[in-house]
Amino acid sequence: MVYIILGDGFEEIEAVAPGDILRRGGVRVSYVGVNGPQVRGAHDIIVSADIVMEPSLKFTREDLVVIPGGLGGVETIENSSMAIEVLKNAAEAGARFAAICAGPRVLSRLGLLEGRDFTCYPGMEDQISGGRYLGDKGAVSDNGIITGRSPGAAIDFGLALLEAIKGSQIAAEVRSELVYG
Repeated sequence: MVYIILGDGFEEIEAVAPGDILRRGGVRVSYVGVNGPQVRGAHDIIVSADIVMEPSLKFTREDLVVIPGGLGGVETIENSSMAIEVLKNAAEAGARFAAICAGPRVLSRLGLLEGRDFTCYPGMEDQISGGRYLGDKGAVSDNGIITGRSPGAAIDFGLALLEAIKGSQIAAEVRSELVYG
């Protein structure tokens, strides 16, 4: 299962495009609202979460946790002690992680970027510690952690997630269906 974490102020394209791509590839996706079932994005689009974050939410090694950017959404996650605790528990359970734009800042806070290559929104790299910033790449995968650069890289990021879960053939099929690149 893929869990896309939505904090108020999330970047809509970075949450919806990857979720859509994953579902097109046959992956189960659930949106998780940090502060409730209705989550307002950075551009006032309201998304109905499938699940509300709560301390009893458990993850396994088969799960992938995705953190979209949008500085407001990232700050919502970072300012929720419950969300941080749930994400720490997910990491301890061996869940995989991915983040895009400002989202890698949450991965840094969790200590998940130590020694790994990553990308993020230009200018955010100074707020992220522990990894090697690669800058201009749309999506970077390093030892189970996938990061994406910006809203404009949301499709590349989604396809990288799909490839990590379903393999390059399914990702190529979805890419072709999207008439992308």
